[in-house]
Amino acid sequence: MSLQPFTQVTGKAAPMLAANIDTDVIMPKQFLKGIDRSGLDRGLFFDLRFLASGEPNPEFVLNQPAWQGASFMVVGPNFGCGSSREHAVWGLKQMGIRALIGSSFAGIFYDNCQRNGVLLITLEEALLQSLGQAVSQPSHAHISIDLEAQAIHLADGQVISFQIDTLRKTALLLGLDAIGSTLQRSEQIKAFERQHLQANPWLN
Repeated sequence: MSLQPFTQVTGKAAPMLAANIDTDVIMPKQFLKGIDRSGLDRGLFFDLRFLASGEPNPEFVLNQPAWQGASFMVVGPNFGCGSSREHAVWGLKQMGIRALIGSSFAGIFYDNCQRNGVLLITLEEALLQSLGQAVSQPSHAHISIDLEAQAIHLADGQVISFQIDTLRKTALLLGLDAIGSTLQRSEQIKAFERQHLQANPWLN
């Protein structure tokens, strides 16, 4: 599957710094019933985004004008814990979230983001909190992420560097999922198959 490449993206960054936000909060269970991925943007953070009346909750960050249409979220520790539901990542993507910046992420959620082309950036907690405070100010909400340079550019000119695994970085830059990344090495795979069969002819 071809994914949208991530090279350099500029947009609003919404702060959501509470710890241990799990996948049940990100995508409640009632939105797991569909047979396809459609409409999951409606379910994203549903119990936080909407009041009991069905009206948008004006207190929720993604409903506030300064952060509506955010491309990024600055999140608290252990974001994405709980169940393994990939719907949580699909909902984030449908909502237009291209990257999450936090101090730690749940393992399965991390892998689900990678498979779906969502960039996860891990920063030290103190630096993450500083970034969260910055983007909590509407005048500083816009940031730019340059994946090739591994840098976050803040509105005030500050630049924050980050680390990322080389294979994950390459896949995101090229817009490749796991299958696409594997096919990049198709000739090496074929060469191995030929050599393996030559060394073990009984396999034929």
